[in-house]
Amino acid sequence: MTTEKRYEKHIEDYLVSTDDKGLKYHSIHYTEYDNILCLIPTEVIEFIKTTQETEYEKLTQQYGADADSKLQKRLSNELSSRGVIDVLRNGIKDRGASFSLIYFEPKSGLNLEHRAKYLQNRFSIVRQLHYSKDSEKSIDIVLFINGIPIISIELKNQLTGQTIKNADRQYRFDRNPKGETLLQFKRLIAHFSIDNDSVHMTTRLKGADTFFLPYNKDIKNPVDDEGYRVSYMWQEILNPNSVLDILENFVHIAIETEKKWDEKQGKVVEKKEEKLIFPRYHQLDVIRKLRTRVIEQGAGHNYLIQHTTGSGKSFEIGWLAHLITSLYRSKDDNFRIFDSVIIITDRKVLDKQLQNTVGQLEQTSGVVKKIDKDSDQLKRSLETGKDII
Repeated sequence: MTTEKRYEKHIEDYLVSTDDKGLKYHSIHYTEYDNILCLIPTEVIEFIKTTQETEYEKLTQQYGADADSKLQKRLSNELSSRGVIDVLRNGIKDRGASFSLIYFEPKSGLNLEHRAKYLQNRFSIVRQLHYSKDSEKSIDIVLFINGIPIISIELKNQLTGQTIKNADRQYRFDRNPKGETLLQFKRLIAHFSIDNDSVHMTTRLKGADTFFLPYNKDIKNPVDDEGYRVSYMWQEILNPNSVLDILENFVHIAIETEKKWDEKQGKVVEKKEEKLIFPRYHQLDVIRKLRTRVIEQGAGHNYLIQHTTGSGKSFEIGWLAHLITSLYRSKDDNFRIFDSVIIITDRKVLDKQLQNTVGQLEQTSGVVKKIDKDSDQLKRSLETGKDII
């Protein structure tokens, strides 16, 4: 067994042996994966049968013995056209039957049925996933929820003479998304390069142009009791409830507009591009700490967060605003901690940027109210109890 295989096994062993509030990963052999549908079909059907029996029966009445294959095909097509984030958050429909593909942790403890379904989420880890139908290429680790792939990982171990740079290079030059459904933009929420000391992350594979961000805990990651500097990845980021939190509250498709000179048209044109935003470690860390502190202490406390330029302040503000609008002190509370969240800035450029960011993060229409007219507009928004102002 090579050292890299031991590294894979160490991560696998931790994830499958750790109970996270009733949720746990289980290992699945790569042969269970369908590299045409890009799903683990048995996991998809088992999850739906267990959590949505009535809707599943509707489908069997329509399709008969073909119900499973039709549903799997529909899901794969929806993932390709809409992306994994939209499908997981909003589900799919087929022949009058509606299906949820994930159940997030309920905000209130009063809905026992929802909690039971949340505990039915099926997390799985596949090592050496043979993702291509045209070759024997494999990705070291791929994580799934309810049969749907969400995260890929390439591992390198310095003891074998390879580092994170080799993992980055592998993604750039040996993981060509052309013709590979799994590697298409929005089919996965993130791709991680990991060695013994460091982590890099990208949300879009673009060959040689693939851009990686550092995903480290500090400038130099601290060593843990097991001797790994990157154990925070499987202990804090990839554990089931962390993944659910990221999928529900953080990952986001942003529309970015860039102005460029077009030689053919002889003028400046606007080019819009989708970007998948995955929270960096420091962003996730600070938001989670603030959320915990607010739940513990309630409203009425002050917090100061220092940032450097380009560290993602706007998204942090947006994520925090959306998160705390639905916070309760306990699962049994009927009233939220905050009636309204007000975002204030003294810079006009930043104000517009924040409005766009917070608005794009809105998952339910009407949550965000932009104040762009006068004080009367602000007064009315406060009186009517708008969630985010």
